[in-house]
Amino acid sequence: MNQIFPRRLTPGLLLALVVALVAFLARIASAQTTADTTIHLTLAEAVRLAAQQNTAVQSARYRVEAAQARVTQTRADLLPNVSGLATERRTTLNSAAAFPIELPVPGIDPRGTILGPLDVFDARARLNQNLFDAAALARVKSAKTGVAAADAGVGQSADVAAATAANAYLGVLRADATYRARLQDSTLAADLLRIAQDQLKAGTGVALDVTRARAQLTGARAELIVARNDRDRTRIDLARTLSLPLVNIVLEDSLASLPTNVATTEQAALDAAFQNRNDLRALELQAQSARQQASAIKKEALPTVGVLADYGLSQRNGRSYLPTYDLGLSLTLPIFDGFRREGRVEEQTSTARDLENRARDLRVQVEADVRTAVLNLASSTEAVAAARERLALAEQEVSQARERFQAGVAGNADVITAALSLNAARTLLVDALTSYQASRVALARAQGVISTLDR
Repeated sequence: MNQIFPRRLTPGLLLALVVALVAFLARIASAQTTADTTIHLTLAEAVRLAAQQNTAVQSARYRVEAAQARVTQTRADLLPNVSGLATERRTTLNSAAAFPIELPVPGIDPRGTILGPLDVFDARARLNQNLFDAAALARVKSAKTGVAAADAGVGQSADVAAATAANAYLGVLRADATYRARLQDSTLAADLLRIAQDQLKAGTGVALDVTRARAQLTGARAELIVARNDRDRTRIDLARTLSLPLVNIVLEDSLASLPTNVATTEQAALDAAFQNRNDLRALELQAQSARQQASAIKKEALPTVGVLADYGLSQRNGRSYLPTYDLGLSLTLPIFDGFRREGRVEEQTSTARDLENRARDLRVQVEADVRTAVLNLASSTEAVAAARERLALAEQEVSQARERFQAGVAGNADVITAALSLNAARTLLVDALTSYQASRVALARAQGVISTLDR
């Protein structure tokens, strides 16, 4: 028989087992804590949470940091460039090359003699500073515009995340409302079955009414099971949208408690959209940055002026150090680079034109989004009023049919028909309220104010 466990537990093995057990219990405790955590959320809180911690928003913030780093890189062309250098070398020289003027020096052949080797140590500091560089100034300006564009990109990602979270939140509210409606249907079906059974026992009813009531109850329970599954599933989707662990989410709002009287004019909505839409602003800033980059490339043809300085100590080993320096001004004037500069300008100009074209198309799309959202909001407002009126009539129909059934003057077929109508009316109201709130979210998204939705 194979030996599974060692005959003796060494201190090291015992310590490893204890550590593994503690880690296992810690994971269980962490999982239990996560499962027991309850988070209460309103629609506004869900929107703000998504706008802050969504993965796409965090990635956009990293792109802002990268854009800021590019500003630092381009600004380096305008700042001093300081370096230090120290060398220790052994050198031999050809006297004919080192002293081009022939002098009668005893012991040195005029045709050339090897001098050395010489051991030389040299240490110095060097400074280069541009005094005038128009291209570098323009590159810094373009990089700063790029930071503004990246920052607008963060707002754009936040708006998308907020709209997605708002729709997921509405999905949960719709699932909750549907579940409550199906629960009411099941309760009504159970009451009708009880009445039919009581009438059958009293001899005033027929078995067919009981069979119909049981079929109605079975169908209502089947719909309730589906509604319960949707209620739980939509909460998982909401948690994933908000980048939350699988915790217990309690919604503080309901479809009935959210505002249903949002009033706005089409022109006011359009003005807000053109002022607040981050995606439109990002495209316009990207186009501006590309134009500034093209201007910077053109300015590379201008002369640049700089100053250079070199100071240090050098000596032959064993002798005293002597300071040496080199000071000067530099003037650089590009003459011809094989048309590389012209090609780069054309590239940035084409990029700017492409971005401007996309911005124009987006402005048209923004206008269409706003107009559509305003129309949907108006029509869904009327749909909510109609659905509420139909629900009231359906409840009245069920009440009247139930009274006739209890009085024994009619079978339960009329009650079941009325109950089916009530079921449809409840579903219609839930759909109408959901459509209205979805239109309200769509309008806020079209206006670019979804991330600041208050409720």
